[in-house]
Amino acid sequence: MLDLEIVPELSLGCDTWEFVLGMHFSQAIAIIQSQVGIIKGVQVLYSDTNPLGVDIIINLPQDGVRLIFDPIVQRLKTIEVFNMKLVKLKYGGVHFNSPEVLPSIEQIEHSFGATHPGVYDAAKQLFALHFRGLSFFFPVDSKLQEGYAHGLGSLIFLSGASPVVSKMSLYSGSNVSETRAPPLPLSCYHRQIYLDSAKVLRSTNGYSKGLKLKLYTEGSSRSLEHRRQCFTREVLFGDSCQDVAMKLGAPNRIFFKSEDKMKIHSSSVNRQAQSKRSDTFFNYFTLGIDVLFDARTQTCKKFVLHTNYPGHFNFNMYHRCEFKFNLKSENDHDCNYGKKSSEDIEVTAYAKWDEISAVVPSARPVVLHRASSTNTANPFGATFCYGYQDIIFEVMTNNHIASITLYSTIPPLKQTEQSYQEHKLQDISLSVA
Repeated sequence: MLDLEIVPELSLGCDTWEFVLGMHFSQAIAIIQSQVGIIKGVQVLYSDTNPLGVDIIINLPQDGVRLIFDPIVQRLKTIEVFNMKLVKLKYGGVHFNSPEVLPSIEQIEHSFGATHPGVYDAAKQLFALHFRGLSFFFPVDSKLQEGYAHGLGSLIFLSGASPVVSKMSLYSGSNVSETRAPPLPLSCYHRQIYLDSAKVLRSTNGYSKGLKLKLYTEGSSRSLEHRRQCFTREVLFGDSCQDVAMKLGAPNRIFFKSEDKMKIHSSSVNRQAQSKRSDTFFNYFTLGIDVLFDARTQTCKKFVLHTNYPGHFNFNMYHRCEFKFNLKSENDHDCNYGKKSSEDIEVTAYAKWDEISAVVPSARPVVLHRASSTNTANPFGATFCYGYQDIIFEVMTNNHIASITLYSTIPPLKQTEQSYQEHKLQDISLSVA
């Protein structure tokens, strides 16, 4: 049985770990993975058809705890304890819920102090006590309804026994029904860089030049108080590995692309030369971005922007990349690209493919099948890849965009036209160790 401390409007945890309101989904999963054998029977609940309208939930049925994440920002907004008998809870170092201490109304009032009069919900037959960032819900017998209607100070217990908490909610703010996920807390930064927004830089002829990233991380002041530090960086096609590392810091992981599925179409001379070198991925998981460097020139030739939708093969590997750019149909190339026309569309991480395909022409898609490292089948099924100009859209079966790949249309230095065409046909799938 877990023995946890609550901090209203902040966290639920113990000495070694804690679930903090505002933390990212992947950080909560990392905590659970670190407690293998202690936290068991984990369930992840989400909507396949409406991933932006339904909360993402991590359910811990054997511990009576439920973590509720906002589906858009994917940060923790509510912590629920739905079965008080499966967990020990304390506040200020003193237990108010355990096998020896029942969480009755008197016990809650004793542990947390005075509050406003409780609220009775006749439809659900629940009586609620609300503190700032914390709410307790009590099941109400119909014979006690009259006494409850007058608030906490005049409760009447005909049976002589006080009702016991059936559910507890921990959240940010003063109203549990209007709770929102707070910004990522400083305690969850862990010396990493995070993405606020990404703008795709497009040239006047409608092709990509690179990315303009608004970033934030943990800074410090002379008073030794940690603060959020914001800054902007541009990464462009043709930047070297050193350029990108200097702008974005060290990647979370470096992956050497050893498999080239298009190599069978190359001449024997090219295959032999390519076998001696490998393209390199810089994986920035907290930015939701991958940067691919050419093996020959060591310069950037491709960006992969991830949307981190549940139900995708790479879900929980990346934070969502909040990208944005305007896309113009090829039919409007004679117009001034700097001005929107009736056929312009703004592409974001939340756009659907049917909205985009209504503006841009699309050929028959390439079906992308992924498999795990153990060659087991992908339980989420295939995705579909559509190409337009220098962009590849990876689309899920629910019509949401799983990733966007931007590739350079300028051949690397000293690269032959034949090898350049082979580069454009390369497998677009992203592999990570």
